[in-house]
Amino acid sequence: MQALTSVQVKVTLPAQLQQFAQSKADKFGMTLSSYIKHLVLDDVRDMDMPIFTISAKTEKIALQALEDHKQGKTIEIKDIDDFLAKL
Repeated sequence: MQALTSVQVKVTLPAQLQQFAQSKADKFGMTLSSYIKHLVLDDVRDMDMPIFTISAKTEKIALQALEDHKQGKTIEIKDIDDFLAKL
């Protein structure tokens, strides 16, 4: 399973809507943040994660890069500034 990363999202609500949502969160003993997260999870529960396909050209380039790496044709760059200065 992939490690899940989190992002912070800022949401601006009209004061009255925030009060209604806070009231619901309080009713369930939740923070407003947890309540909103629950609403989003409930909304997307039945959705599949979208899958985007790459073009044939990009796939060919990526597979060639992988093969080059396996054959030791690549180098590790530990300091990008140093590498660029030596170009």
